[in-house]
Amino acid sequence: MKHVTGIGGIFFKAVDPEKLGAWYRKHLGLEVEEYGGVTFREGESPVGPKRQAYTVWSPFAADSDYFAPSQKPFMINFRVTDLDALLAQLRRDGVTVDERTEKSEFGYFGWAMDPEGNRIELWKPPEVQTIS
Repeated sequence: MKHVTGIGGIFFKAVDPEKLGAWYRKHLGLEVEEYGGVTFREGESPVGPKRQAYTVWSPFAADSDYFAPSQKPFMINFRVTDLDALLAQLRRDGVTVDERTEKSEFGYFGWAMDPEGNRIELWKPPEVQTIS
């Protein structure tokens, strides 16, 4: 029997992929590679200790407003190290940032919109035991 072991990538269409890649490079610091995408490698982050990490796959009801104001049927969640600093920088850069943030046992969340109307969820995971 075959089993899925995780998310291998997030692929979506963009009106202007190069321009959108440049926006993500500038505002979120993604290291967009020559082919136009980013490869995240666990344990290779220059910031902070190695941590237990996971990726969530979660369908939402078709009538959910969780992605609003985006009209897109998806939302990308990015792990971040300092949510408050990133949200402040995005605001200084003129990015549309949700005024609301949310703290729970699942971590600290904030939201912004990219220039193509995609809602981005920014997530500072909760503190966990480090892996040695």
